[in-house]
Amino acid sequence: MKLYNHVAFKMGAHEANIAPHIPEGGNWQDIPLSIEDTRLKNIRATGGRTTYYGRLRWDKPSYTIATYFNRVGNGCNLHPEQNRVMSNREAARLQSFPDDFIFQGSKASQYKQIGNAVPPVLARFVSALIKPHLDSYNFVDLFAGCGGLSEGFIMNGFNLLAASEIDKNIMLTNKFNHSKYTAEENFILGDITTDEVKQRIIDSCAEKSVDVIIGGPPCQGFSYAGWRDPNDKRNQLFKEFVFMVNALKPKFFVMENVLGILTMRKGEAIKEIIEAFAEIGYKVNPPLKLNAADFGVPQRRKRVVIIGSLDRDIDITTPEPLFAEDSETLPRYISVRDAIESLPVIENGGGEVEMDYSPKISSPYDKLMRKEIDFDEFYQLCQESK
Repeated sequence: MKLYNHVAFKMGAHEANIAPHIPEGGNWQDIPLSIEDTRLKNIRATGGRTTYYGRLRWDKPSYTIATYFNRVGNGCNLHPEQNRVMSNREAARLQSFPDDFIFQGSKASQYKQIGNAVPPVLARFVSALIKPHLDSYNFVDLFAGCGGLSEGFIMNGFNLLAASEIDKNIMLTNKFNHSKYTAEENFILGDITTDEVKQRIIDSCAEKSVDVIIGGPPCQGFSYAGWRDPNDKRNQLFKEFVFMVNALKPKFFVMENVLGILTMRKGEAIKEIIEAFAEIGYKVNPPLKLNAADFGVPQRRKRVVIIGSLDRDIDITTPEPLFAEDSETLPRYISVRDAIESLPVIENGGGEVEMDYSPKISSPYDKLMRKEIDFDEFYQLCQESK
């Protein structure tokens, strides 16, 4: 079989000198004092996060995969035993992208795509919260990125109508992987604040019901004067999400964002978000605080999901976890070992965009990533092995 994007960024000489000193599960505290640089000096003086200069542990989920997973000092990015940073495919696996999802564009863009994405397995779970309330499953993805949210909904039988994204490199990946589900012209590259792009999104849904709009509009502006401030251009993006929901009137919208959105301006920002959707006729359920590891992703990644419905009688409550770190009744968290141990050994800076792959071991998660089984079969195997 083929494996794609299993390529690791080549560490510089200084980082390559540091890496062997950090044991599995270790961090900057394990680096000898004889090794110095400005960043290490500042961390040692002030006490930095235990993820800085970190090495992954085989038996635990990873920490949050960020856009700089190619850098040793920026997080827990070292392979558990090989002296290199994780490869793009390893990071994608920890994000729960299946192996046939192939990343396109520049190296820098691929790090950004993977690190910023919604884990598809988490998105699949979110889709399952609303699917029982629908009799058709068409969705539109706004601020779509490389397509993590879309991938999760597609996993659960939803039908992609259109996707909108402003970054050309990122849209290359989305279109490459998802054009088999909808026409290429329905991958709309451009600025959603323009009338032309908004109209293209609307036209792509002509004569089709839109059941769900999904997306993660940036909401940085909420930390200041609120989304109603016409002088803060960052708020414009959230306004466009609301505009498109109002224009297409889906039965549900699903908005994903960082955990900090709940505490912006002492909670006033989230009240304004709920009010904005209420003004266009939507019931907004209490925001869901989800940890991706609880739902089958081999990564501790906390996110907020806001779900609204046109039907005022639908309640979406905080779901019970499917996995746990330590439980007598639930399967254990999916670990780094489950996710990447079967992948080929590569050198610092090594690997290939496309390579032959003949795994000697195979975890249930491996089988899920290779699409040999679906999520329900995967979960059954995890329950049997707990």
